[in-house]
Amino acid sequence: MNQLPPCPQCGSEYTYEDMGLYVCPECAHEWSDSERAADEAAKVVTDAHGTPLADGDSVTVIKDLKVKGSSQVVKVGAKVKSIRLVDGDHDIDCKIDGIGAMKLKSEFVRKA
Repeated sequence: MNQLPPCPQCGSEYTYEDMGLYVCPECAHEWSDSERAADEAAKVVTDAHGTPLADGDSVTVIKDLKVKGSSQVVKVGAKVKSIRLVDGDHDIDCKIDGIGAMKLKSEFVRKA
């Protein structure tokens, strides 16, 4: 069976197709495939200065960041190589020397 996309407004999985449009029965939102593609293309992750980021970029931390559940701190100026962009609140996946795998918010880094 063909899987229909969830509603972009409320996230409902009960969408259906009607005359070329997708319809959400819970919030009555209607959208087309072209709108969905435009929304996905509009999601651009930027650093603290507004520079677009991409997978594989190197960034520099611009603020001391406490590591949750640990007494370690990621210091200002720490360089992070080969970032990977992910969806969510913390939109950068990376490995930091001396600390390990972490997720960072793009608002606390700048492109190197």
